Amino acid sequence: MIHTMTAPSSHSSSPNGSSLPGHKGLRGAVLVELKKAHRLTAKDLATRLQISLNAVRHHLKELEAQALIEYERQHKGVGAPAFAYQLTAAGEALFPRRYEATLSDLLDHVVEREGRAGAVVALEARYAALTRRLQDQLAGASPAERMAAVARLLSDEGYMAEANASSGSGTLIEHNCAVQAVAERFPEICAAEARFLSAVLGAEVQRQEHILSGCSACEYRVHFSAPVPQSTPLAPPSQGQA
Repeated sequence: MIHTMTAPSSHSSSPNGSSLPGHKGLRGAVLVELKKAHRLTAKDLATRLQISLNAVRHHLKELEAQALIEYERQHKGVGAPAFAYQLTAAGEALFPRRYEATLSDLLDHVVEREGRAGAVVALEARYAALTRRLQDQLAGASPAERMAAVARLLSDEGYMAEANASSGSGTLIEHNCAVQAVAERFPEICAAEARFLSAVLGAEVQRQEHILSGCSACEYRVHFSAPVPQSTPLAPPSQGQA
């Protein structure tokens, strides 16, 4: 669920790699890489961050002592096993959950007064309003510009989004769900997000991976060869759609 709207800016559409409260620099970068890739060995991290293996192991040791990461042994053929590191629940909690508690409380009040259907209508209305606003901002923009602008917006809202676009298609990845607890209660929000992306990008959008299904990210495949007209309103969710 997206709550604010900012005009497209000039910074990269890749997630900001090392800005976590209390964990800046390389230690923050290690956490972000584990968030993005789910499981990585020390060698993987050294390659991604372009630092020495000893430096990576030092940071991994410190993060493990803080119970922010854990590891499991992986046996790949002969030789010593590799240790694959991943975030613990405490490590996951470091990443943004912007407005999650406030939104959950508001939806609770709506459910009490109007039932679950009322909460779903409220979520849909919010996405519809955001769609109209962003479509105005992106009028005349190229597919690549649309992808970059949407990724920036999502990243500003805590979704750690990155996007790439080639001729006629692209990929949008959200490495973090800023409202995961809400989405677990109201999975309709995920379907609304997909329709929002389709409308503002002017393209067919298909979800390939889903955090609520146990994946490490929400990944969307975007096909610009079948554009969605800008005037197309967001349709209400169908029965059982998530």
